[in-house]
Formats: sequence, C-alpha cells, structure tokens
Amino acid sequence: MNVVFNAMPTAEAMTLWQGGSDAYGLLPETRTSDGAGYPCRHCLRNIGAGEDVLVLAYRPFATLQPYAETGPVFLHKIPCRRHDASEALPAILTSPDYIVRGYDHDDRIVYGTGAVIATGAIPARAAEILARDDVAYVHVRSARNNCYQCRIDPA
Repeated sequence: MNVVFNAMPTAEAMTLWQGGSDAYGLLPETRTSDGAGYPCRHCLRNIGAGEDVLVLAYRPFATLQPYAETGPVFLHKIPCRRHDASEALPAILTSPDYIVRGYDHDDRIVYGTGAVIATGAIPARAAEILARDDVAYVHVRSARNNCYQCRIDPA
C-alpha cells in the first residue's frame, strides 16, 4: 500500500492567518523563529530564523470527543503554500523517531497501532497500519512531547 503525508488543511490555516482563533478560542501568539524547532504544520517545512511564527492550540479532529487531542503547533505567520501530499517524508520530520498511531473512521485511537518508530521506517509502518480494515488514517506525533506533526492517508 502506498501512503501520502498530508498537512493542516489550507482552510484551517487561512482562518488563523485572517485573525481567527485556535482550538481553545484564543488568538495565536506570535514569536520569532530562532531557526530551530519551529515546524510549520501547513507547508511541513521548518520556519527559518527571523521569520514570525504563530503558536497555537491545534486539534486535528472535526469534533470534540475523548480522543480529540489538542496541543501546541507552529504555523508561518505569513501564508505559505500547503505541502503537496506525497509519499516523501516531509522536511519537518528531522527527529530520529516519532509516534505513529492509527485512528478509526470515528476519529478514535485504534489500540495496538501506536508505537515509537524510527523516522525512516514511518512510511512502511503507516502502510502496515493502514492495511487494517479498522484504521482510516494515521497521525505522526513527536516522540518526546506528543505534538501533532502531520497525517498519513492511503494513496
């Protein structure tokens, strides 16, 4: 099975760029990137030193429910082009490993799918998880802080 890495939807990013609130109903904070550790969830590239960054609470789920994790993410303050869905590992995945975890069609965690996976093995592990009938999509999350990075879908 082929997989594709998907970024935050442009409509969600546009709401924030146009002054909208985050998952907690707050306006995003603005910081300046020092060049390290600010992965944009829309273009899936790191935000360069000196660029303004939006810091916000993000919930990559359509509705509130017990498994709808919310956490901090970064977004370029100036609109950027959305990452083209592809099989290639996104530029933001620079750590040695990440949590990879499957979710069902009701946005609930599918138990037994989550594990810390070496970065280079993510596509293969995601394909293995997505081959299950009970898994609709996969999240990639930080292995250290559990922060949402991106979503993986079947190609």
